[in-house]
Amino acid sequence: MAKQPRAWQRMLSGRRLDLLDPTPMDIEIEDIAHGLAFVARWNGQTRGDYAYSVAEHSLLVETLFGRIAPKAPAKWRLAALLHDAPEYVIGDMISPVKAAVGPGYGALDERLEAAVHIRFGLPAKVPVAIKRQIKKADKISAWMEATQIAGFTTAEADKLFGKPDPTLTTDLEIVLRPPLDTRRAFTARHTELLELCP
Repeated sequence: MAKQPRAWQRMLSGRRLDLLDPTPMDIEIEDIAHGLAFVARWNGQTRGDYAYSVAEHSLLVETLFGRIAPKAPAKWRLAALLHDAPEYVIGDMISPVKAAVGPGYGALDERLEAAVHIRFGLPAKVPVAIKRQIKKADKISAWMEATQIAGFTTAEADKLFGKPDPTLTTDLEIVLRPPLDTRRAFTARHTELLELCP
């Protein structure tokens, strides 16, 4: 009988997260914040002294979501902050690679996202209208990243991500900082939002 390959990962918190069948009790915000602060977006192909992390991106997406839906309850802002949380264990893949990997990546991502959501009091699946608004914030963030740090021309970014409403990006700039600073900022924002949730 063939031995089953290991499907779990040991987290710094000591938890063992089963990647194929994740349970909410094995998810800790410290593990998510740490992992995302060390995962580089754009495969690390960005300007600056530090990689632009998924944690930093998540903070920006949550800010943009707040501008798109200023009256949204805190729980949906929390969902925006956690929109890429599964990447703390599966990493960030650029869209062309996700397409090449196929539907298996999406299924794994959905299982992890559901476990993360349940762990922090959110529904396993976010309502479609909210998901759409988070996706809009995600695309605006990608446009900002592409034009500010990833070397894309504005025309290229407009074509790939759509031209954002400039009122949504006013006074926002991409932030590059050491991973531990980003980890602290992500954890602090998560705590603030959880405290605002009923």
